[in-house]
This record gives sequence, C-alpha cells and structure tokens, in this order.
Amino acid sequence: MGEEDRIVWSVVIPAYNEEPRLPAYLRDVIAFFEGRRDPYEIIIVDDGSRDATRERVGELQAAHPRVRLIALPQNRGKGYAVRVGMVNARGFFRLFADADGATPIVELKRLEPALQAGADLVIGSRVLVNPHVSVQAKWRRVWAGRVFNWLVARWGLRGIGDSQCGFKCFRARAAEDLFRSLTTDGFGFDVELLLLARRRQYRIAEVAVNWIDQPGSKVSILADGPRMLWQILAARASVRRGRQER
Repeated sequence: MGEEDRIVWSVVIPAYNEEPRLPAYLRDVIAFFEGRRDPYEIIIVDDGSRDATRERVGELQAAHPRVRLIALPQNRGKGYAVRVGMVNARGFFRLFADADGATPIVELKRLEPALQAGADLVIGSRVLVNPHVSVQAKWRRVWAGRVFNWLVARWGLRGIGDSQCGFKCFRARAAEDLFRSLTTDGFGFDVELLLLARRRQYRIAEVAVNWIDQPGSKVSILADGPRMLWQILAARASVRRGRQER
C-alpha cells in the first residue's frame, strides 16, 4: 500500500437489525470524512441481522467504496461484532460508534486533541461535566447508568466516569492488542476492554461528548442489566487470570 493510500481513520459500526437507524448515521459519517483530507474507511459489521440492514448498507456501499461490510452469519453480540471490525480495520486510529448515531460523528473532533497529546485510547463520556456539551437521556437510563458505573468502579475500574458510551477511539497498536484479547461477546465488553487497558498500562483519556438518546435501543435495563453485570464479573476474573499468567 502506497503512502497516499495509507488509511488514517477506521470507523467500526456494529449493527443488528438497524435498517431504520443506520442509513442516516452512515451518511453523516461519510459526509464528515469526505470533508477531511485524511484517507478513511467505514466498516459495518452486521451481526446476523434479520431485517434489510445489509441491503441498505449495500446501497450506500455501491456509491461509496470506502464503506466495507462484514456480514456475520449469526448474531453473536455487540462485543463480538466490534472485535471483528477492529481486528479487520487498517487505520492508524480506530473508532467504534453506535449505529443509532446517539453520539454525532462530529464529536470525534473532541477526542482528537487527547489522541494528539499521546493517549492510546480516548473514550466519549456522558458523565463528565462540560458547559459546551449536553446529554439528553430518559431519567431511567440516567439512573441505571449511574448505578452501573458505581458498581463497575467498585469492581476495579475506578477513575472512569462512563465505561459504556459507545464512542471510543484507539491507536492501532492498542486496538489490535486489546481486541485480540477480548473475551466478552455481549454488551459488557467495554468494561473488559478498559480493565485490560489499565492492566497493560495504556494511556486512557475520557472526554465529554454530546449524546442524544435515540428510540429503538437494543439494550433493556431489566433484560440486559443482570447479564451485563455477570459478563463484567467474568471479564474481571479473566483479566485477573491473565495478569497472573503473564
């Protein structure tokens, strides 16, 4: 690959039955990077969707060759889908973002200064106070998020306000190392990633971002909350075993 073809930015978007929400966000992502000079790629990982998500991506892919589709044969979970996208990405910087566009792609500009200052991964935060950003969410989701982050902090991830925001950017070296070691397939994968990053002494920065709750969320507090807590306990044990074995 020539220097002029070197990919600077990879954007990984996991998608499961996202036909109604993904196309608009994907168009926003394309427009954002088309307005910049840096070579980029967008990787949609379809996690065994049963709707027309793949067809909608294919339509945009035909007009925009920098869009790539990885179609998984069955639903494996968000963590698995993001892992597949990240290890197949080629960019020097690798962002994963949620398909609903709750965090607008322009918020990447808020993460860039931390990357330029040397951070290995930068996570978007809905918890940090910043007068220039706003978070619009239902009170139930805010309450659940605070309880979840309180528990996560006491289980070993202190100093990070929002582990679950689906807007995180990694340097290539950190992404390849962390995602190849990831074992959590479900929604709790973010916590394992950050625990691994801490153990391996990567530099983590947290930056406040704008975030707007979108209808049609795939996460249910009652159904997924207990499962996520179990995944986090399992991930914590896995990271500790890995530390002992190193």
